[in-house]
Amino acid sequence: MKMMFAAATALIAIASPAVAQDRWDWSGGRPGMADFRMVGPGVRILYPELRETRRGCAFVMRNFDRNHDRFLTIFEARQANRAFAEIAGPRPRGFDWDARDSGYVVEERGGRGGWDRGAMHGYGFRQTARGAMMRLDEDVLFATDSDVLRRGAIDKLRPLASYLRANPGVRVAIDGYTDSRGTDGHNQDLSERRAASVRSAFDAMGVTRARFSVAGHGERDPVATNATAAGMRLNRRVEVTLLGRRASEF
Repeated sequence: MKMMFAAATALIAIASPAVAQDRWDWSGGRPGMADFRMVGPGVRILYPELRETRRGCAFVMRNFDRNHDRFLTIFEARQANRAFAEIAGPRPRGFDWDARDSGYVVEERGGRGGWDRGAMHGYGFRQTARGAMMRLDEDVLFATDSDVLRRGAIDKLRPLASYLRANPGVRVAIDGYTDSRGTDGHNQDLSERRAASVRSAFDAMGVTRARFSVAGHGERDPVATNATAAGMRLNRRVEVTLLGRRASEF
């Protein structure tokens, strides 16, 4: 255990400047463990001091559950582990929670029903015959000729994932498109793989895969000319449609 926390502390030093302990939110009342129940793939990798104690769970939820939806991703859990390693030092089992934390009251922040209306509005949904549609620039989501999501792409998708978890009846279509460079077969395959990667990202954020229909369209249905670099950039896109929903809802 001592070596594990020392290694995590070293990782903090490499990845980012040291963060003062007073940055973290330690205030609140004394609710029970049920008030801090978390789900998601990140929970299983939390240090026991964070996962198995009321105050540890409160520390995680107050400071690292960025959407305040009680769903902890792997990325959020790793951030929590690193911060706690910095705070606790080489003897985490002896960490004095009483000195830091008299308990927490978890606040319900953000939009109604567990989703952020402002963030959803920022997607710029457009009304289509199928429903409310948003376009994601593939150059933001993916590196050139790749179907692997960039690190920042998950943050881009996170508000939509929160909305979908809060509205389990909404079904979604994900459609991938490319520009005209490359062969028809290559473009079709790439567009399919990229659309599937976006669905997999939602799956990892707790949205059931069965709610999605996924399709790739290659270079078909361009929204701009392929004769210019700017036009090709617009044509490389993923469209996410909330089927049967009105764009005016957001």
